[in-house]
Amino acid sequence: MIILAITEELKAAASEYPVVTILGPRQAGKATLARMTFPDKPYQSLESPDVRLAAETDPRGFLNQFGKRAIFDEIQRAPQLLSFIQEMMDATNTKGHYILTGSHQPQLH
Repeated sequence: MIILAITEELKAAASEYPVVTILGPRQAGKATLARMTFPDKPYQSLESPDVRLAAETDPRGFLNQFGKRAIFDEIQRAPQLLSFIQEMMDATNTKGHYILTGSHQPQLH
């Protein structure tokens, strides 16, 4: 029942906002929840050094490969992506593009 309630809340948020962030402690199931709720979105974990390097060295190219729809796990590992995501989302009026997950860290808020 709790999973259903959280899933419905997450879907509602994605229908209202272009980017939704799921924050919580490590190993709490954030990525699993995101992937289960949005199985059609490509998934990338920024915990992987090669993925993180691609995001850091060419953020626009990294984001463009997903066509404005993806789940980015461990977003706190590549905080510079947030500015690029904001810029992209400011130029559009559509909802539910990105689902971000991250551990509780002040810079994410």
